[in-house]
Amino acid sequence: MSDKSPPPTVLIAEDDRWTADLLVQLVRSARCDANIQRFEDGQQVLELCQRRPPSLVIASSQLRGLDGLELLRQLRRDRSRPLLPFFLIGANADTASVRAALPLHPTAYLTKPFEAEKLLRRLQQVLVAPGEEVVYTPPAAPPSMTLDAFLADQRENAEGAPLLDGVREALQRLNSRDCALGELEALFGKDPHLTAQLIAVANSAQRARGGNCQTLGQALPRVGVVHALNLALGVALQRSANLADETLAGLARHFWEYSQRTADYAHWLAERLKVDAELCYTAGLLHRLGDLAVLRSLQDWRNAAGALDELSIDSSLQRHSAGFGGAMRTRWRLPLDLRQLIGAAYQLGSGVYSREALIMNLAAQLAAQTPGDPPQALAETKAARMLGLDKATLARLPVAQAS
Repeated sequence: MSDKSPPPTVLIAEDDRWTADLLVQLVRSARCDANIQRFEDGQQVLELCQRRPPSLVIASSQLRGLDGLELLRQLRRDRSRPLLPFFLIGANADTASVRAALPLHPTAYLTKPFEAEKLLRRLQQVLVAPGEEVVYTPPAAPPSMTLDAFLADQRENAEGAPLLDGVREALQRLNSRDCALGELEALFGKDPHLTAQLIAVANSAQRARGGNCQTLGQALPRVGVVHALNLALGVALQRSANLADETLAGLARHFWEYSQRTADYAHWLAERLKVDAELCYTAGLLHRLGDLAVLRSLQDWRNAAGALDELSIDSSLQRHSAGFGGAMRTRWRLPLDLRQLIGAAYQLGSGVYSREALIMNLAAQLAAQTPGDPPQALAETKAARMLGLDKATLARLPVAQAS
């Protein structure tokens, strides 16, 4: 951290959880040592600003209590202080909205969905002085904390899984102006974290309409190209989204490949049995999200100078993957039907089984086979028998999926 100035304080007032998460990440990327506070009510921000002005306020025009525009108006009434840097995020770019804001001299006026890269550049201009250098230092793990205790603490607040290899590079090539939804679905549809996050965003209170979205293809039209790219960029900017430890990265590739095989098998079987193939594909892709989230938290532990070896990694995955996965699916409020299918990939409960649940259970068993094992070897499993799949049918599974 630079000796020239104390870390800046940034107040973010935004009632959409996912947009607020993105804004936090953009601020952290612009100024890693910033003190960031989040609010959903503009009145709280006003009271804090009156007591002690922050370095920057970022506020949405749609807030409970006191909206962003009125918050800006109230702050500008105090002429005894210098103009407080203020980014106003409006819901509309219409002439009336802009005219209402401009006389109040916002530092920046953006409309949703804003372009994250442009906002990042504006944040850097406000939060980093010319010639100032700010060096990121990972917080050290407390000396008395064990890895097991660290993971138990992380479970309810874990940011998610690492970003799939190749997605980060592809994001740098994409432009929201000429990017189609189909292109995003092809890219994000192999990444468990982005698929789960975009489904969660599409089902949030601000966007939910016409029933739950359970697949990426259903979610993307609700979220839109620009916001989907923004959210993906926000993940890419997170430090532990890229696994620097080679052992952790290798395990992540194993779980990505396993998830993809399960998803592909589930899709093929669902099409064959004439049930929702996209839903089964999605459940297969997400069913190892907990393992991937644990790996990401292990990278955080490693960054904090925590000791890590293969034995502790294996033990952590066995002890914490199920808890991480369940906590993420609940916290992100993924649809219940999707969560149940993800659970079916691990085990079948008691009672009546849907064909989709049986497909998921069989697909996970197929994906777990040793390369070279014939798929028809699973013809006598409970799931295959209840689905009416004989050895001849299983033998027709595409060879590439079992590799």
